Amino acid sequence: MSDYTHDIIIPTINSYILQQFLPNAELIIYPDANHGAHFQYPDRFVTHTKLFLDG
Repeated sequence: MSDYTHDIIIPTINSYILQQFLPNAELIIYPDANHGAHFQYPDRFVTHTKLFLDG
């Protein structure tokens, strides 16, 4: 059985709520990307990842 069959997608609203309770949290949502943001928006994803790692 593939790992993907157990991949639960969390509703976006939960991310918004969580972000409100985490100090200094920044939420970035890629439109219509689901779990494929790094494939669908590779340039943005790399930029945001570098910002996170350098921060």
